[in-house]
Amino acid sequence: MISQTAEYALRAITHLAYNAGTPQTNKQISVSTHVPMPYLSKVLQSMTRAGLIHSQRGLHGGFTLTRSPNDLSVFEVIQAVDPMPRIHTCPLGLASHGTNLCPLHRRLDEAMGLVETAFRESTIADVIAEPTNSKPLCSMIGPEPVAAPA
Repeated sequence: MISQTAEYALRAITHLAYNAGTPQTNKQISVSTHVPMPYLSKVLQSMTRAGLIHSQRGLHGGFTLTRSPNDLSVFEVIQAVDPMPRIHTCPLGLASHGTNLCPLHRRLDEAMGLVETAFRESTIADVIAEPTNSKPLCSMIGPEPVAAPA
């Protein structure tokens, strides 16, 4: 349903939301979210370009959210790294269909629309606040940085 890149972005954003206000390094995020560091760097770069996170170099540097988790939707995170496709014209290129989708493609697009709506209505704050024993998408919670394995 969503790409691995979008999943990784959601893990990283969730980690940053749990650690709001405390800059997190690539290494801390990678260890906590189980995302390979080279791949994570690309994902973080995309989210920085989209304005979802801020990057600061140097001592006490790292990544932080640019907005409150209350104001950041799951949809925005996904769109920043790997936009969800919608079907606007016939994917088969049939001229007779054009923008008048056949019943199959119309239903597929409607289903994607429902998913899109659910993601637009879900904030990152909703995700991390849901009561559960298994915290979403990352293994570390709280302000203490995660130490890298020796």
